[in-house]
Amino acid sequence: MGSVLIVDDIAGNARLIERVLEPDGHLVRTAGGGAEALQFVQADPPDLVIMDVMMPQVDGFEACRKIKQDPNTRLIPVVLATSLDDTASRIRGIEAGADDFVTKPFNALELRARVRSLLRIKSYTDDLDGAESVIVSLAMTIEARDSTTAGHCQRLVRYASALGRALGLDEDDVAVLARGGFLHDIGKVGIPDAVLLKPGPLTPAEYELIKQHTVIGDRLCGELRSLRRVRRIVRHHHERLDGSGYPDGLCGDATPLVAQIMGIVDVFDALTSDRPYRRALPVASAAAELRLDVARGWRRADLVESFLDQVAPLD
Repeated sequence: MGSVLIVDDIAGNARLIERVLEPDGHLVRTAGGGAEALQFVQADPPDLVIMDVMMPQVDGFEACRKIKQDPNTRLIPVVLATSLDDTASRIRGIEAGADDFVTKPFNALELRARVRSLLRIKSYTDDLDGAESVIVSLAMTIEARDSTTAGHCQRLVRYASALGRALGLDEDDVAVLARGGFLHDIGKVGIPDAVLLKPGPLTPAEYELIKQHTVIGDRLCGELRSLRRVRRIVRHHHERLDGSGYPDGLCGDATPLVAQIMGIVDVFDALTSDRPYRRALPVASAAAELRLDVARGWRRADLVESFLDQVAPLD
C-alpha cells in the first residue's frame, strides 16, 4: 500500500485506474496534466506515478523526464500508459527514464500487480535512503564531538564539489564528492575520545589507532550499496602519491581521483582552521604547505593548483 498519483487529462480515464487500485487500499490522487503533476510531485512526492503519455502542453514524456532529472524525485517510479502497439512511445518513454509501461485498455489484475511490485521496490529504496541518512547524521554527530572541527564537513563539501566541477567531473562524481565531504571521517566513531580529542601530541600507538578510522569508516559504509562509490573517499583520503599514506600505502593514481581531491581539501581546511595545538594559518601559508606536499611527491600539482585557483572565490 502506498501513495499513487494518476495523471491523465481525461478525468474518466483517471477514475478508471483509481477504481482498479481501490481494493489494495492505496492513497490515490489525480492530476489533469503534466504541469499539475509536477507541482504535486514537488509539493508532496507520491510513492508512484501512473501517467498518460498523450496530454496537451506538458505531455507524459516531458513530465517523466523532469521527475527523473530532479535529484529529489528521480527515485519515484513512473509508469507510462501507452497504446498496445505504440512502440515509438515506449522508446521515448525509456529515453525519458520511465520505470514501466501499462497498455490501454488496462488489464486490471496486471495493473494492480505492477503497482504492487513497483511500490515494493520503492519501499526498499526508501529503507536504503533512511539507512544512509542515519550514517550522515552519525557523521555530523562525530564532528560535534570536537568543537574545533565545527563546520569542517560542510566546508569540505563546498571545496570538493567546486574542485570537481572545475576539473570537469560529471555530476555523479560531484555528488560522490559531496557525500564524501560529510562521510570521510565517519570511522572516527570507533576512536575513543581520549585519543580523538587529545589536546597534545599523539604517541605512536595513538597515531596508529587514529589511522584506523579510514578502515572503520569503509566497513560502516560497506553495507550500503548506495555508498559504494563513497567508500573510495572514506578509505583512501589519507593516501599519498609516493605510497607513504594510509591505510593501504597506495602509490600514484592507484588512489582514486575523488579520494585525492578530498585529501587536498581536507588538509587545506585543517590548516586554515583553529586547532587546540595551533592557530589557523592564512590562506597563503596553507597554499605554500600544499605546494610543499607536491614537492614531497605526496600530491598532484595540477589538482593542487586547480584547487588553489578556487580558494579565493570560495572564501
